[in-house]
Amino acid sequence: MPSLDHPPSKRSAPPQPLWLRITHWLNAVATMVMVMSGWRIYNASPIFDFAFPGSITLGGWLGGALQWHFAGMWLLVLNGLAYLALNLVTGRFARRMLPVTARGVLRDAWLALTARLSHADMRHYNQVQRAAYLFAVADLMLLVASGLVIWKSVQFPLLRELLGGYDMARHIHFYCMAAIVCFVAIHLLMVVLVPRSLLVMLLGRTTLRSTAKETTS
Repeated sequence: MPSLDHPPSKRSAPPQPLWLRITHWLNAVATMVMVMSGWRIYNASPIFDFAFPGSITLGGWLGGALQWHFAGMWLLVLNGLAYLALNLVTGRFARRMLPVTARGVLRDAWLALTARLSHADMRHYNQVQRAAYLFAVADLMLLVASGLVIWKSVQFPLLRELLGGYDMARHIHFYCMAAIVCFVAIHLLMVVLVPRSLLVMLLGRTTLRSTAKETTS
């Protein structure tokens, strides 16, 4: 019987287990919904001297955007908790995301910039990937925390104070949104440069055709 992400069968198991692919795509959908509806909400009360074009926002009006935003929030929180729990329980978090060092990140970044970074083993994350994924997780957590302060400021006074007050929470929320959009843009660029990574996240294997090595577990 296949396991969630069992270390002994590392060579025969799919590069990305089914549970990871499902939670990954649900997180992607939730993030997209929250960002696009968030732009519409921002336009109703901007904190900077610009607004987002209505054509790239979601919700049609403030009330509709809020409904989409809360729907995306619950999906992101519940699915994100499942993603983190499964990563920790299976031990995948420690195997794939750690260790991360400044020297390792700089080394792998230089190898990537000079087109010498290997992508032969899709089960292995280089240190730039590890740092980027850990950053995305931390950024989304801060995005949710600052969102809670904006939504329920009175109910979360300690969290509000930790984030520097209501107005500061709004700025943090905006910056975290900008950071996750940048992460997604770079992530998509990497997919273009390494198309096999998309197949891994869609099919759990690096080719369109299934092979014995990639299906046996």
